[in-house]
Amino acid sequence: MPLAEPEIVRRLESRQPSAYVLASLRGFGQVDLQAALLTGVAILIALWVSGWENGLSATLGTLIATATAYALAVDRAGIALGLQGYAGCLTGIALFSSLGNHLATYVLIVIGAMMCTLLMAALGTFLTPYGLTPLTAPFCLVSGVMVVGAPSFERVWHGAPAAVASTTTGDTAMSWSALWHAFFNNISQVFLIDSWYVGLIMLVGLALAGLRVVLYAAAGSVLGIVAAWVLGAPTALIANGIYGYNAVLVAIAIGAVFMANTVWTGVYALFGAAASTGLTASLTSFFKPFGGHTFTWPFILTTWVLMAAVPLLPRLRRSG
Repeated sequence: MPLAEPEIVRRLESRQPSAYVLASLRGFGQVDLQAALLTGVAILIALWVSGWENGLSATLGTLIATATAYALAVDRAGIALGLQGYAGCLTGIALFSSLGNHLATYVLIVIGAMMCTLLMAALGTFLTPYGLTPLTAPFCLVSGVMVVGAPSFERVWHGAPAAVASTTTGDTAMSWSALWHAFFNNISQVFLIDSWYVGLIMLVGLALAGLRVVLYAAAGSVLGIVAAWVLGAPTALIANGIYGYNAVLVAIAIGAVFMANTVWTGVYALFGAAASTGLTASLTSFFKPFGGHTFTWPFILTTWVLMAAVPLLPRLRRSG
């Protein structure tokens, strides 16, 4: 039986300094909205398997964000559950993938992770009265601003690490290879990583969080693929997971975290997963002219809208 939050905090805080380590490990899992320790460990392993730069960037961001929360005396329950580390994790990966492996990048990761903790508190103040949570918005805001502004600073900008593929043209025929790659890449792209075996390790980590979690993650991945194909997205981008990772997050959030476990919740979660796929294309087109990045904005906006609508939808109810 899962421990209640106060009991988790009591046990973690009684094992200092391991409390900081355990909270940070849970931060990796909280990117996928899971506080299970083994899920966090599996995801951390997957990140280092994808490359030491990803592993280092994610670890640094998570550790700094969690340490900042401790320093600012943020609510210990949230820290213990990893809720202060996940935005720093994503920020670390995003800044590395956008700016490259340079000293200035790691300095920005430290600053960005600290800013994520502050934005987590600020957004929580605004959203709590509406029954919403910040989700990954602190990461999107901090990373988005830093990446857009980076070309203006010669000590920060060293050129884009890799060319970005076009999102408007390409073959739309799906092969079996593209399908199974897309299924796993949708999981890994939550962390901005294009690697099917990394996605497989992460999916195993989600299975350690519970059957309901892994089933919704898998269903979200499938819905992301189907929706993107029906809309005519290029096969290469579907296979790379570009169109499906937000669908995975929406399915987990609505189906396995925030809503009661009912048939209507399942329908609602899968609808949201499909909707976020279309929104991914729209937001990508919106950000493209000024060099912005979509990141997880489709997941955030879709989940906020779906959750805000629940009080006026009698067939649906929140968990707890």
